[in-house]
Amino acid sequence: MASEDRERLGAVLEALPPGALLQSPDDRVLAVNQKFVRMFDLAGRADLSPGAPVRPLLPLVRAFFTADHTGPHALDGLPAHGRIHRVAEIPLDDGRVIRREVEPLRHEGAYLGALWLFDDISERKRRERDLERDNLALTELARQRNAFTAAASHELRTPLSSISSFCELLTDPAFGELTEDQRSFLDAIGRNAGRMQRVISDLLLTTRMRAAGPQLEFGPVDVDRMLEDAVLDRIGTGREPGVFTVVDCAPGPVLRGDRHRLRHVLVNLLENAAKFTPPDGRITVTAAPRGDHWEIEVADTGIGIPEQYREEIFTGFVRAPNAQHGGYPGTGLGLAISRTVVQLHGGTITAGGREGEGAAFLIRLPVAGPGPDAPAPAPAAAAAAAAAARGTATGEAPA
Repeated sequence: MASEDRERLGAVLEALPPGALLQSPDDRVLAVNQKFVRMFDLAGRADLSPGAPVRPLLPLVRAFFTADHTGPHALDGLPAHGRIHRVAEIPLDDGRVIRREVEPLRHEGAYLGALWLFDDISERKRRERDLERDNLALTELARQRNAFTAAASHELRTPLSSISSFCELLTDPAFGELTEDQRSFLDAIGRNAGRMQRVISDLLLTTRMRAAGPQLEFGPVDVDRMLEDAVLDRIGTGREPGVFTVVDCAPGPVLRGDRHRLRHVLVNLLENAAKFTPPDGRITVTAAPRGDHWEIEVADTGIGIPEQYREEIFTGFVRAPNAQHGGYPGTGLGLAISRTVVQLHGGTITAGGREGEGAAFLIRLPVAGPGPDAPAPAPAAAAAAAAAARGTATGEAPA
């Protein structure tokens, strides 16, 4: 090899991040870099000049291996086994871990030797061990948290059921007439007991979702009817005075989804809208097919959501500052559950609106449902031409 070519080769090897040894076809040194020399403390202990035999290096390199190392040895079997690509991770006595890689060199079918690379991966292996340990600890903490949440939720359900039952009994005329104040007190007790029941249900659902994910039952969903049921459900549980709700659903194809879970999402959005909307405010629910998706929007005239929190509020137990400081009750679980359910349908849910003027949540759901095997949806335009427009408006009387 010409002196100029040898210098170029040496410069290339020195530029490589790992230690490197270039072996000739006849088991001799062509070139090494200083990282390889330092890695195995070979300076002055071995002949590394071009043309020197490689085999005397074997015991010097092996001396660094741990005594119990049973994996493939670096530089073993030269040159017969140097013609295949090989990789091994080798622990050293000083605690380092070396990744050894053999790359055969060929040109037009001729074997030209092999490039041996020795990379110190000790820090990476340490991080991997730390990450594995942390993951195990987090898994155990998550298991304990889920077990505690489930146990606490079940323990709270029994007394709350008794409270709700006795509230209903006390309103029975058979137990005597109640004064206006007494009825007001019982309404407050029943209303807060119902709120606690919903919090417990959210906690239990969150626990199940963390453990195995919610079990969805897909089937045909009439979007118009689902919206109407969701609004009626919310009216039956809500007590926000003077909040008016309007539903406007355009005709469109039947949606493939879990009707119960999707209605739960809508009820949650409606309850949030009513909670954050002042008396005489307005909630507007609009739905229409857009291409192969249904778009459903729940908008209100309430306090709105700060722009920087419009993504963060979909994280469990996270609430925007104006909701926390405004004295509005809540756990921050509803939106996290809603996003999970929507995503399992192959859809998206995003938050919009303007702070101080109202919030708007937009749900996009594929008509065919999730998965590549879902049937192709009927064209929205054809369905619209075949159906008549329908709309629903409902109002809530002041409590």
